[in-house]
Amino acid sequence: MRSVAIIGAGITGLTAAFYLKRRGVRVTVYEAGPRAGGVIQSRRDGGWLAECGPNTILETSPKIAQLVRDAGLAARRMVNDPAAEARYLVRGQKAIAMPGSPLGFLTTKLFSFPAKLAVLREPFIKPRRDGVEESIAQFVVRRFNQEFLDHAIDALVAGIYAGDPHQLSLPHAFPKLKALEDNYGSMIKGQLFGARARKKSGEVAKDRAAKFSFDEGLQVLPDTLAATLGDALKLDSPVEKLARSAEGWTVTTPGGPAVHDAVIYCGTAHRLAQLRVENPEPVDFSPFARIIYPPVASVVLGFRREDVTHPCAGFGMLIPKIEGLKILGTIFSSALFPNRAPAGHVTLTSYVGGARYPELAGQTQDRLVETVMGDLRLLLGVRGRPVFTHCAFYPKAIPQYNVGYGAYRNLLTDIETRTPGLHFAGHYRDGVSLGDSIVSGVNIAERLSPANKG
Repeated sequence: MRSVAIIGAGITGLTAAFYLKRRGVRVTVYEAGPRAGGVIQSRRDGGWLAECGPNTILETSPKIAQLVRDAGLAARRMVNDPAAEARYLVRGQKAIAMPGSPLGFLTTKLFSFPAKLAVLREPFIKPRRDGVEESIAQFVVRRFNQEFLDHAIDALVAGIYAGDPHQLSLPHAFPKLKALEDNYGSMIKGQLFGARARKKSGEVAKDRAAKFSFDEGLQVLPDTLAATLGDALKLDSPVEKLARSAEGWTVTTPGGPAVHDAVIYCGTAHRLAQLRVENPEPVDFSPFARIIYPPVASVVLGFRREDVTHPCAGFGMLIPKIEGLKILGTIFSSALFPNRAPAGHVTLTSYVGGARYPELAGQTQDRLVETVMGDLRLLLGVRGRPVFTHCAFYPKAIPQYNVGYGAYRNLLTDIETRTPGLHFAGHYRDGVSLGDSIVSGVNIAERLSPANKG
């Protein structure tokens, strides 16, 4: 493989380009926008550091730690403060610490006795073996109960996907939960008896994975990867057309055409649907326009410490829809890592919109701040006005792996099989977290490296 074109300079595309270049492959990364990094944006303003998109990377795979080392960033990597492990769940419009042990679960006020009994009963629930694709909601109600869905899983789904558990597919959005039932007959049995298999694979469950960032925020990683590419990174270069011929793949941008041996598409599904492709056998990307990306707004607010009653000493809080509040959840950003707020202040990052309330995400900044402040006053005892504000709006934020999503993944595989040299990687295919996207980039680079051509 002499030359590879990569479409999209998000974390997947940058990771793939970084490793391909290290292995002697000539790469060119075409990015439609003016900057690399995708949704990863860290903004420094004096003593404040705002993460406009994700706040942390979960180290769920050894490939993630390897990338940090290979990029020369080990010394700048920052693991979250161990004192900030506590997570809060809102119930009765109060932020209550989630239990961290079996005894804590039995004594917590978050769940009623029937809900606790449902968890204890879960190992004895017969697994489903009929091949029917369930939603997250159907799975949770079947194995636990409605209360566990309404007051816990709904909030978790909002925190990860900004999605709706009644729509999200169990095997595609949470494949490891499906695997626990398939392999062990029970989620709890799988957690108890699957430790050896997880250790052998080197994979770590997301709830146990180390959370990390960098001294100047997550943007340090894409900026570093982008810097290694030099002129091979083409910003403001939207791909207008792909054409396959005997010479290879011609990639046409406003800067003109260029021929490559292969193309890796690392953009979004909705942009893929608009991509023009000339191929001996017609390729139809239009179905990918049906993949839902709900809008999300990130609202970063800074306060004087004395103006926030809650200690905000944990990771953050998740909010179920049943509570009737407007925000999806809040991360206690300044508790996670140092230098996110000036001394004597706190930084809180809240998310608005998603599949739950898409109409709220596109509000003006003033309205967004008022929306968030209303909930923070109630839940965290916030007083007065924020002394720092930064809002970011993503009109198409996170792809929703809804029931039936397997059809899109199967179509991608079919196109790759029928169209040699065209490959797909990224959050619309391999998982929506930053860690998933990094691993996707590593894997596609390994597949296309000279020793693994095919």
